[in-house]
Amino acid sequence: MSTDKNLAAKLASVKVLVIDDEYYMRKVVRTLLMSMGVRNIFEAQDGPSGLEAIRTVMPDVVIVDWEMPGLDGAGFVRMVRSPETFPFPDVPIIMLTGHGEKSRVVEAVSIGVNEFLLKPVSSKALQDRLVSVLANPRPIVQTGNYYGPAPRKTAPIHGDTDEAIVKLVLVN
Repeated sequence: MSTDKNLAAKLASVKVLVIDDEYYMRKVVRTLLMSMGVRNIFEAQDGPSGLEAIRTVMPDVVIVDWEMPGLDGAGFVRMVRSPETFPFPDVPIIMLTGHGEKSRVVEAVSIGVNEFLLKPVSSKALQDRLVSVLANPRPIVQTGNYYGPAPRKTAPIHGDTDEAIVKLVLVN
């Protein structure tokens, strides 16, 4: 996706599934996706309907909220990343959440999330992550109990603040 024309064509053809229990947030994400040229946008209002939508829509990317009643985003990712029981365990997943605590970021990475974004999200940040999972997908690996994208190389960070951890995860 080196040229703008190639990027525009890819974004126009990509299928994105947005899973969030809040209608307004789904509308915001839909608007952001449409503004960057995404035309095939599907929505689910909770984890179980998101799992069913993956089976029927077969999206290229899933954007999921963390906090949802019933099946939360973390539980959803764990179910998707179960190749023995779920038919599409390799689908790229972007976690979009208002919770940036260190423990949440670490858990998201450890369960197989491809990208992690904090709300409120900018159009540029969302597009950067979307392009990242489409243009530069990390290979899927299975190591012990982990199934998901190959972990990124870690870089030394100074301090142990939540912000430093979030920055580490958000850097490609």
